[in-house]
Amino acid sequence: MSVSLRRTPLFEQHVAAGARLVDFAGWEMPLQYEDAGIRAEHMAVREGCGVFDVSHMGQIETTGADSLVLLQRLLSGDVAAIAPGEDPAEHAGGAQYGVLCREDGGMLDDLITYRLGAERYLTVTNAANHTEDFAWFAGHAAAAPGAMVRDRIEDFAMLAVQGPRARELVQALAQSPLPARMRIAALSVAGVEVLAGGTGYTGEDGVELLCAPQDAARLWQQLTARGARPAGLGARDTLRLEACLPLYGNELSTDHNPIEAGLGWCCSEDTGFIGAEAVRAARAGGPAERLVAFVVEGPGIARQGNRIAGGGQVTSGTFSPVLGAGIGMAYVPAERAAPGTLLEIDVRGKMRRAVIAKKPLYRRGA
Repeated sequence: MSVSLRRTPLFEQHVAAGARLVDFAGWEMPLQYEDAGIRAEHMAVREGCGVFDVSHMGQIETTGADSLVLLQRLLSGDVAAIAPGEDPAEHAGGAQYGVLCREDGGMLDDLITYRLGAERYLTVTNAANHTEDFAWFAGHAAAAPGAMVRDRIEDFAMLAVQGPRARELVQALAQSPLPARMRIAALSVAGVEVLAGGTGYTGEDGVELLCAPQDAARLWQQLTARGARPAGLGARDTLRLEACLPLYGNELSTDHNPIEAGLGWCCSEDTGFIGAEAVRAARAGGPAERLVAFVVEGPGIARQGNRIAGGGQVTSGTFSPVLGAGIGMAYVPAERAAPGTLLEIDVRGKMRRAVIAKKPLYRRGA
């Protein structure tokens, strides 16, 4: 493993747990743990509780009187609609998913923004895009002189606790109630001061915990001692694909706009965000391609880059432990994007049949 790779504050915990480590966006991250494996980790999250180290993700803090002005210009959603906390001292408020766009509507990243106060926001970025995202924020801050942006990636470790037992497990260690879905609050968990967000990337309920890097190992140990199973990037990918959650670099890129990606719901063109007019035009005219989910009929697993007969390309593919079949997502011509449409996918020179299915492929409680 290259010594140039960055390591999260939980690196020693991963090694001790027998993790298979891989290079992910310049970080040395656990793909899976030897005593579990991807399927076992996946099912632990679907049936109980898993914990992921997501400390490689970045954070950007935006503060000041013009913070809302700046974020309305950058983020696709109506940032003014993010609920503030009732007590500013509690650093609590709402959360919002959105995308960063270029003027042509191409997507630079997808992000979660938390409102921590009347003029304080924390935006979580994807690891591979963090440096470019921060430069984008900082470059546009000149147009909002009352806004200040800070790179906070060195100030936080981040743990995602996910599954039907996740909130129960974390609540047993917390000194105050956990925030609801798409909310955030400052509280103490296992004696560690955290920002707890009711968010996740698995299709299950749970929380994401941001803490000081030096406290991450203690928090991890308390969570795993209570029964949260360590889970790596492999399970994170199979879980998000069952839930049809897009991944930047696969489903999302500057080659596609939010309407093509099925993310029109997180775009409020009237706010005037960068790319709003391109998104408005794509919404009005209809996209040439649409992002769909599919299930493979019979054996075979489609992978990113596999071509589809008649047009289109697979963006992600895997084997679904819950569905017991190959699944994936792909861009296909809009006129062939309806659920039930049959696809022929070229998987290493052999054509595999698949059917477009309604998203998400897995829905908790269903």
